[in-house]
Amino acid sequence: MISTLILLLGPFLLGYLLGSIPFGLLLTRAAGLGDIRKVGSGNIGATNVLRTGHKGLAAATLLLDALKGVVAVLIADQVGQLMAVGAAAGAVIGHMFPVWLGFKGGKGVATTLGIMWGLSWPVGAIACGTWLLMAAAFRYSSLAALISVVVAAIAAWFLTDHHAAWLLTLLVPLVWVRHHENIARLLNGTESKIGQSKKT
Repeated sequence: MISTLILLLGPFLLGYLLGSIPFGLLLTRAAGLGDIRKVGSGNIGATNVLRTGHKGLAAATLLLDALKGVVAVLIADQVGQLMAVGAAAGAVIGHMFPVWLGFKGGKGVATTLGIMWGLSWPVGAIACGTWLLMAAAFRYSSLAALISVVVAAIAAWFLTDHHAAWLLTLLVPLVWVRHHENIARLLNGTESKIGQSKKT
């Protein structure tokens, strides 16, 4: 057990370093929009970048946050599937708790979707399909994200190996905890819908 954990340390650190790249912050600063952490929710993810009114930057942030998860998994997978799982875990943790930003990062949805695609493209496709379906039906980005990670984690038990399935299952409560403010707003009816300006 100890030897396995030591073996996974390298891939985890690789994933962490890639995952901790704050693309939302870097892109908005490069575009002259200042510090994204001072806008809206203060989050560095694509949803908050969208609040600047720059849809292109938000799309780029979403894509790059997902790609860093994919890249981490694909690099580590050259050594083995277990190494890929370690890198996947590191990528999501790195995005959520980047050392460069005082461990205050994003909520991890895009990067989690990215590692899903890297570990098992059918699981990634199911996650994205679920998000799109839920977003179209209810118009809540946060609700779509919360449901999609649960559905994908369940699907992983049927479509990929048990190491990847365990990781995706363990990430579900972490993603949900990171969305605790969104969950509270969903419950009291104040969560902003897709395309709706944030009131606060």
